Amino acid sequence: MPDKPDAASQVRRNVDVPEGLWIRCVQCGAMVYRRILEEQLHVCPECDYHYRIDAQSRIAQLNDPGTFEEFLRGLESSDPLEFSDRMSYRERLAQAKEQTGDSEAIVVGKGFIKGRPLIMGIMNPNFIMGSMGAVVGEKVAAAAERARNESLPLLMVTCSGGARMMEGMVSLAQMAKTSAAIAELDASGGLYIVVMTDPTTAGVAASFAFLGDVTLAEPGALIGFAGPRVIANTIKATLPEGFQRAEFMLEHGFIDRIVHRRDLRSEIARIIDYCNK
Repeated sequence: MPDKPDAASQVRRNVDVPEGLWIRCVQCGAMVYRRILEEQLHVCPECDYHYRIDAQSRIAQLNDPGTFEEFLRGLESSDPLEFSDRMSYRERLAQAKEQTGDSEAIVVGKGFIKGRPLIMGIMNPNFIMGSMGAVVGEKVAAAAERARNESLPLLMVTCSGGARMMEGMVSLAQMAKTSAAIAELDASGGLYIVVMTDPTTAGVAASFAFLGDVTLAEPGALIGFAGPRVIANTIKATLPEGFQRAEFMLEHGFIDRIVHRRDLRSEIARIIDYCNK
């Protein structure tokens, strides 16, 4: 009979398994093979939990291969207040650029979804939680202007913790700036589609995110101005189950439809075709 493996060899065999191959789902706790999660567009195959994804992953998922052309990539935030907390704002920006490979919390460009041309803005939750400063506001406004000038639909995929407080009133002013740009697009008869992902909150929710002609949301996305914990602590009341999640917002008429990530391309193309009739 072959010898029974000793404890040391068992440990060695366990150590030889590469790290990161498996992920424990943050919602259901299931162990998911990383490659399967990626093939499922970063949606848990067991419970349908939609993970947050970066801007480049979203662009690759939505656009026809090789069709996305970014513009205004060179725009980068300054430090108008010379802000500093645990680190300076400049250091925080440099760290976010290095970690994400993007120059800001939104990527704007022209792409094609199932052959339909459109202008789009894709927010990146990994860049200072997708917060909106002067550059994000400028890119949203520029995307709306380009959509208007080229008579193309505008798509915004929102994912943000709100206005970027390191820029103070400069960041809050972007709420008015982006809303005005969307109003001009609307006045020209342009189509504006919003896809709200987890989370879409605060200054972004209170400006361009809630101004869509058609507003979609991914399942389970947190959507609202103040977060549920802030509201509960302010009004000293127990909030309804699922408060401010996409399903709650749909039930109360704040969004038009909840769309699974795998169906977003088809749904956006269908909306464009319907509105162009």
